Amino acid sequence: MPEAEISIVTIEAMDGLSISIVVLFIGMFLNRHVRILGDNYIPPAVTGGLLFSLGAALLYSYGDIQLDFEMRFRDLLLLVFFSTVGLSAKLSVLLRGGKALLMLIGISALFLIVQDLVGVAVATLSGYHPGYGLMAGSISFAGGHGTAIAWGAEAEAAGLSEASMLGVIFATLGLVAGGLLGGPIARWLILHNEIESPGPRSLMSWLVSSGSDTGGAEADGRDRLFNLLTTLLILSVCVSVGDVVNRFLFAQGVLLPGFLTAMGVAIVITNLMDVARRPIHEGVVEGFAEVSLNVFLSMSMISLQLWLLANAAGLVLFVLFLQILVMGFFAVFVVFRYMGRNYDAVVIAAGFAGLGLGATPVAIANMDAVTTRYGPSPKAFLVVPLIGAFFIDILNASVIKFFIAIITGWVGFE
Repeated sequence: MPEAEISIVTIEAMDGLSISIVVLFIGMFLNRHVRILGDNYIPPAVTGGLLFSLGAALLYSYGDIQLDFEMRFRDLLLLVFFSTVGLSAKLSVLLRGGKALLMLIGISALFLIVQDLVGVAVATLSGYHPGYGLMAGSISFAGGHGTAIAWGAEAEAAGLSEASMLGVIFATLGLVAGGLLGGPIARWLILHNEIESPGPRSLMSWLVSSGSDTGGAEADGRDRLFNLLTTLLILSVCVSVGDVVNRFLFAQGVLLPGFLTAMGVAIVITNLMDVARRPIHEGVVEGFAEVSLNVFLSMSMISLQLWLLANAAGLVLFVLFLQILVMGFFAVFVVFRYMGRNYDAVVIAAGFAGLGLGATPVAIANMDAVTTRYGPSPKAFLVVPLIGAFFIDILNASVIKFFIAIITGWVGFE
């Protein structure tokens, strides 16, 4: 019998936004009522989003219908979120995080090397070209979908015909695994190391607070509407000016992700306003951060094409298992230890798990799930996004090039 033709159903941007919010509510409900999810701080966007993507995969497999989401809102939310990260980056905090940032850069470089060693070793011992091992290493896991697609095209040009598909499969698996691993790691570290935490504080508490403890902005008599509109204006400026800066740098031959320039503009704005003694209302910024992050991650999860995993052999799952073990070891015995063995180190370890297996938003979601339960960690929310937004890509490109140079027989890959 001929294969059934797949019908593609396009979900418009506004419809996708609505679905992603409903999925978030479902994830929040499940996290509250399924103890293992709540106890391990699984981000609600991962819980609900994974359930939805499983349903979409069944619809594809048995109904011959493929859901295709229009993602321009998701891309905008990513810019908004990293702008909120920049608005929280005070110069004084940046200076305090300098040593930790340098230490985490070194740890990240070592981790990327180990991640690629695992992938190349398994591919070689299994009789596959070692180039496929790199697709099962830092190209797809730490690099994510974009890096996997880019390097996959290069690998296919060199004769590795299934490189792109393999890269997308591992990037998808890594996105899910990174969101599921960070919370349990944080919980284990807290329970086994007698970690003292600041105490829980909801990022959305500003919505219901009386305003007596929100700092100078409320003391000046500004109401919530004024604070909301002011912060929204600043965020829109960060996104707009960041885009102008990004296009200027592109014209000069400097390629940077758009969210990095938006975050840079936000860092400049928040420190200038501090100098002018007009600080931005931190509670409102935190609210925008939590909403934009969770909706972004939810939209990313519902758009996962899990049916691509149907053709994944047992070897693929074995590699995933090994990479999860490597990540768990690094997070517990390297990141936690060398970042100070304190509460900040716990949150950084949870974020690193999401960063090394999935992507920067997954890392932030992991840290947000932990800090919502145990209290804020400004150091973690500064250091991990900087690693994910800038340094990890530079380090990864260097490590990939190094492995390509020493893999014999990989003619023309570069």
